[in-house]
Amino acid sequence: MAPFKMKLFGLLYFVQGMPYGLQSNLLPIYLRTFGLSFTKISLTKLLFFPWSLKILWAPFVDQYGTKWKWLLCSMFGLFLCCLAMSRLIPDTDFPAMAFILLLMNFFASIQDIAVDGIAVRLLSSEDIGYGNTIQVVAYKMGSLIAGAGLLTVIDYIGWNMLFIIFCVVYAAAMFFSYFTPEEEDTSETKNSFPVLNPCKILGEILKVPGTVWNLIYVMIYKLGEQGAVSMFPMFLLEHGFSPVELGFWNGLVAIGFSIFGSCFGGILMPKYNVFSLIIILFLLRLGNLSLQTLLLLLFHYESFILKGAAVLSIILQHFLGGLITTLTFSIMMLCTQKADKRIQATHYTFLASAEVLGKVLFSTVAGIIVDRIGFPSSFCVFLLLSGLSFLHVLNPPEILSKQHKQ
Repeated sequence: MAPFKMKLFGLLYFVQGMPYGLQSNLLPIYLRTFGLSFTKISLTKLLFFPWSLKILWAPFVDQYGTKWKWLLCSMFGLFLCCLAMSRLIPDTDFPAMAFILLLMNFFASIQDIAVDGIAVRLLSSEDIGYGNTIQVVAYKMGSLIAGAGLLTVIDYIGWNMLFIIFCVVYAAAMFFSYFTPEEEDTSETKNSFPVLNPCKILGEILKVPGTVWNLIYVMIYKLGEQGAVSMFPMFLLEHGFSPVELGFWNGLVAIGFSIFGSCFGGILMPKYNVFSLIIILFLLRLGNLSLQTLLLLLFHYESFILKGAAVLSIILQHFLGGLITTLTFSIMMLCTQKADKRIQATHYTFLASAEVLGKVLFSTVAGIIVDRIGFPSSFCVFLLLSGLSFLHVLNPPEILSKQHKQ
């Protein structure tokens, strides 16, 4: 692949990670400083719902027009959303802000489908490993800078300038994408894909060996972890940590370790069985979640040891999360490779949508659980859910295990 297109590929995934970083890392802490309840903050996670529904419009992006046109339209939509957000006041315009965030996630989900489609065409067999590394790192860097990075300076630049920065980045991405030559689509199956028959599509997807096991796995594997990732920083915010401290440790440092974990996962995958690695990592994750649960009972901000243990648990949580995510998408790819070529993209989108759905649904109710039963009891629930996902990975489909060994 030409170096320019590889750089553009990285830019597109960087831009794709920005809305997630904004809504996952920056907004919850920033909105809490305005006095919003945990319940209202958690309900903003519902705004990620378009990501779970992208399977509905994925065939249209695949069949009508070109991926580049869909990409440009989606980024222009994101540009307009950010421009509108810059005119709002968070504590008084919450309904309007929520609606615009919903639109941002809709446009971002279209962008995701288009970029993935472009990547499939641009990456040769020799470029896949390098391209996937760029994808993971660029996406997380976009999430890191848009979330934790801007959280550390938002008190200085303000809400309006925050979204003006987003507008500038989207404008630059549109500029470079517009002047990139489109690849001619030579697909022979393009017109034969059953776009208007969703039941047939779903039936073919579920018949692929290992799909049902994968569907259950991707919907539950992050439940306990997602609850802890969402609520442990909120606990620290309530017990002495400042937004700037959390922006640094839970954002810049932690996501940096998440990126390192993702890269390390790519190094381990060719050397070890992916399912054996997942089992070990799930056990380590259970141990770290147990440490966080203990810290909820013992924590005092004045204690340097407990404060350091809390920071260490966040770093380990994100490092393990990066490793587990990389291996999980590898497992998803192993399953998708068993599908017929004409439905492989939709099959992968189906699993990816289910993966997002599992995380979004539990992130939405995590704050409600904390408001109702408190932090310690909530983290016991998170531990139980992590244990259930561990039991599930103990019995992977034999056909996937054999495929990875081969």
